Amino acid sequence: MSRKSQASPLSRRRFLEGSAALVGAAAGTASFMNDAEAAAPAVGPAAPPAGFKPLSAPGKIVKVSKGNDFASLMQPNLLWPKPEVARQMLEKAMTTFTGAPNLAAALGKFIHKDDRVAVKVNGIAGQNGASMAVNFELIQPVVEGLVAFGVPAENITVYEQYGSYLLGTRVGKKGNKLPEGVKTGVHSNGDAKMKAIPVFENVKTKYVTFLTEATAVIDMTQIKDHSICGYTGCLKNMTHGSIINPEKHHAHHASPQIAVLYAHEILQSRVRLHITDAFKIIYDQGPLDKNPKRRVPHGAVYVSTDAVAMDTMGWQVIERARQENGLKTLAKAGREPTYIARAAELGVGVHDTNKIRMQEVTI
Repeated sequence: MSRKSQASPLSRRRFLEGSAALVGAAAGTASFMNDAEAAAPAVGPAAPPAGFKPLSAPGKIVKVSKGNDFASLMQPNLLWPKPEVARQMLEKAMTTFTGAPNLAAALGKFIHKDDRVAVKVNGIAGQNGASMAVNFELIQPVVEGLVAFGVPAENITVYEQYGSYLLGTRVGKKGNKLPEGVKTGVHSNGDAKMKAIPVFENVKTKYVTFLTEATAVIDMTQIKDHSICGYTGCLKNMTHGSIINPEKHHAHHASPQIAVLYAHEILQSRVRLHITDAFKIIYDQGPLDKNPKRRVPHGAVYVSTDAVAMDTMGWQVIERARQENGLKTLAKAGREPTYIARAAELGVGVHDTNKIRMQEVTI
């Protein structure tokens, strides 16, 4: 897999020129906004609470696994991890990444007690009873860790795009409860209060309210093939899962749209941490979990602050699985995820595998 895309680079100048359409749009705003949109507030970057500097480690990833026996990690249905196993693996990944003594203290390296925290989960492939979603067994300890650290429960929101996606994570199902006071919500591509802005070229969009009202975001995602853009992980979960019109950002395999949407200050200034649930992966026919033969065990949890680095390595995981199962590379299949390199060009993170530092821990 080449680290360099064959597509022409998206220059920072071109990105800034596109984004400047908002900055210099006072004169042109009325031309593409109705009265309600014109009255909507403008949204800028988020700033951490005064005196707090969130931990950021470009190019760094921690991967935690637990032995080679997948069944020992999982509940009897082999679909969901055992709660104690998921919690242990998550805590080990977080404490290894930060050097903190426990999960709550580790979360405190990224989140301040005064932050308004949004947790963007991913359940698209878990809807209708399928098994591929960010597992409740990982979501629960993250939220409990935030509360234990001192973030008020009412300042924490777990959100998804649609109700069926959130149900796919099993939050709220069969006694799966988050701490009292923690909010959950779905935006259905419609809950957005900000002014419409042309982030990429002339396609106007809005980032959803769950994102824009947060000061800090934790991204919880997976490692999956994607029929449109080739790979879906950290970057796309945050972009197409947090705007009102993702379907208008899918042309030419969603590249560079994913990169540009993520690089915008509204989103990039808020995302502090990426947690990847990789107990299972989908190496083809994703992102929906429609063919169990394309879903394979992976048995790992990853932590990073670098969406590009994590997606780069997640892409490699998919390519290895495709090779092991006799499939073409994503490039040969016409779905190379070139947006990952585009995001690196915009300064979002590290794409060069020679500069990515992945620490692998087995417990």
